[in-house]
Amino acid sequence: MKIAVTSIGGGADSEVDPRFGRASAFVFFDTDTGKYVNVDNTVGVNASQGAGVRAAEAISQLGAEVLITGHCGPKAFRTLRAAGIEIFTVSSGSVAEAIEHFKFEELTSMSSPDVGGHWG
Repeated sequence: MKIAVTSIGGGADSEVDPRFGRASAFVFFDTDTGKYVNVDNTVGVNASQGAGVRAAEAISQLGAEVLITGHCGPKAFRTLRAAGIEIFTVSSGSVAEAIEHFKFEELTSMSSPDVGGHWG
């Protein structure tokens, strides 16, 4: 399974970015191989609009089945769910810690967006 985590800066030790579409990077963790891959999100950070939907499409195309982030707006939420990606929230900590919390089923699954559009 591939897990995508929003990240400030990228890497397993970086902090989870509370923003989804405008996160500076996404860190992918493959549960089968135990490997991390960092994906830059400069395009989303600099987008004038549509950052959440673009980010959702990108992580879907990269094979994510799960997203861990701080917050998710309505358009990104719909796009992620349409792609079959389950969304979990975390309030703080590193990417590696967020993944550990996910493994131990300590994260809350999102059933709806938790911020309005154009947040953050």
